[in-house]
Amino acid sequence: MISNKSNVLTQATRISPDRNVSRSWLALGLTVIFLAFATFASAQEVIKSYGISKFGELKYAEDFAHLDYVNPDAPKGGEYSTWAFGSFDSMHPYVTKGNSAIGASIQFESLMVGTSDEPDSMYGLLAESLEYPTDYAWVVFNLRPEAKFSDGTPVTADDVVFSQNILAEKGIPSIQTFFAEAFESVEALDTHRVKFTFTEPSETNDMVMQAASTTVFSKAWWEGRDFADSTLDAPMGSSEYILESMDVGKTVIYRRRDDYWGKDLPINVGRSNFDTLRFEYYADPTAAFEGFKAGETHFRTENSSLKWAQDYNFPAVEKGWVSKVELPDGNLGSAQGFFYNLRSAPFDDINVREALGMMFNFEWSNQTLFFGLYERVDSFYENSVLEAQGTIPDDERVILEPFKEYFPESLFAEAAQSPTVSGTQQLDRAQVRAAGALLDASGWLVGDDGMRRNAEGTVLAIEVLNYTPAFDRIINPYIENLKKLGIDATHTRVDSAQYTERRRSHDFDMLVSTYGNSLTPGLGIKQWYGSENADVASRNIAGLKNEGIDALLEIVIASETRDELNLNTRALDRALRSLHIWVPQWFKDVHTVAYLDVYRHPDNLPPFSLGDTDFWWYDAERAAELKAAGAF
Repeated sequence: MISNKSNVLTQATRISPDRNVSRSWLALGLTVIFLAFATFASAQEVIKSYGISKFGELKYAEDFAHLDYVNPDAPKGGEYSTWAFGSFDSMHPYVTKGNSAIGASIQFESLMVGTSDEPDSMYGLLAESLEYPTDYAWVVFNLRPEAKFSDGTPVTADDVVFSQNILAEKGIPSIQTFFAEAFESVEALDTHRVKFTFTEPSETNDMVMQAASTTVFSKAWWEGRDFADSTLDAPMGSSEYILESMDVGKTVIYRRRDDYWGKDLPINVGRSNFDTLRFEYYADPTAAFEGFKAGETHFRTENSSLKWAQDYNFPAVEKGWVSKVELPDGNLGSAQGFFYNLRSAPFDDINVREALGMMFNFEWSNQTLFFGLYERVDSFYENSVLEAQGTIPDDERVILEPFKEYFPESLFAEAAQSPTVSGTQQLDRAQVRAAGALLDASGWLVGDDGMRRNAEGTVLAIEVLNYTPAFDRIINPYIENLKKLGIDATHTRVDSAQYTERRRSHDFDMLVSTYGNSLTPGLGIKQWYGSENADVASRNIAGLKNEGIDALLEIVIASETRDELNLNTRALDRALRSLHIWVPQWFKDVHTVAYLDVYRHPDNLPPFSLGDTDFWWYDAERAAELKAAGAF
């Protein structure tokens, strides 16, 4: 491992007092100067590096030639094409207005960028280096003089200042909230040096890494335009891809630039190999699959176990024109589930939430619908060392005890909460009785008509919101199980635009979502679980507000070593699971992909990314063979 503390600079000055000053004033002056100098020198110990890691270690040395998992000799050319769901009416992905086109953010770059074989490191992209003090009170980024936007104009410190400020003022609400609390100022020191000053010093480098991830926009391009508005006029970025064309709501194509400023940087060697990236929109997954079979798109990540097991027997697969493969996935198990809207009754009642969760029969779904291809998710950090296991150990107890008033007693008395296991044919009767008892305890009693009502006579009614027909076969049996409890349960399917709007405005009871957790949780976890983001259009979809969770988030963020982070995150995971904010669904530890046999990938795929649009490439010779054979 390479330490990111590669160069420590200690600033000092030589004191040369004026000999004409009287001795008394000289003595006093020297004392003041000495004290000031001592404080100044101590505070100004500065680390300068080409990269940064959460815990101080970088895999790649400063003179690395290319990332280990890429093919540095990968040819450039060809087209990558895949499908997208629904529609789009915007090319601006950084505000809540409109539905931005898939891939719209690919046109922009950040100051530094992570890799797919390290969970917590960043290396210079727009910035060639960074400097920060040991108390992480600020950071200075040194921009690459050669960095340019797609129109050839240079990327400057003023652009970085503009980007940070405009996101804080008009960006996605959760980003606005975070920036308002975390950043005191951002200023251009000169054309290629920009300084971020944080609200207060810190014991961790999270704020430095957050600043390093700043997306940079062209200040000049946005003059006369309102950043808060949705737009189909693609904003100008500095990356290797720009918008080539679009058919609004149907197709969007991005083109690789031959004049991209950073194509020879070691961090970019062997990457961005396709000439064009094309995304075709379909109204539903079934139509998208038929489009793939017909050769309208050439790459597909398959999320339907039914299709994967039964439907990949069409001629192109049988002839070897289309490859169907399973590739290793070292990422966290996806935290996918039915998430409750905790902002209103009855989901503010933990008994109700636990009871509803007991009625989802994963075992039946996995055998009957998924061909046994999945495993049950029970953790927000599934399939990793961050996942809480079994009864609470002493080291987690020490962390959680101070906040026990915010959690159910089960957190300390029982094993880490996991979904109940039912039968593969029908729900276990004891499980149904237990769920009913929880609802009884909360005053939702069964009446003569078999429906559950509270003391005011209100029927317990629940709507599961959905946007894709592919989930009908999963949701509908769950609805029937809920009805067995006397619940007026309904399944409502809307189009993608309605779904997005209702999710953003918190107009739902339950919906399917995925929480995007990380192997190195940092400041971003506040966006998923923090109280301050519960009532804005943020990633905290469930609307979780819990002072104990807020405190645990701070503890996780303050972790100073990998072992400490793992332990603190396990405590957080245990606490989150005890609150029953979701009905966990399923995951698998492989990528199931099918693609026209013109795409190639390195043998040593990294653990944290499939990388299909990143470091795969196009085999022109094989493409010519398939075209001659009539494959496409």
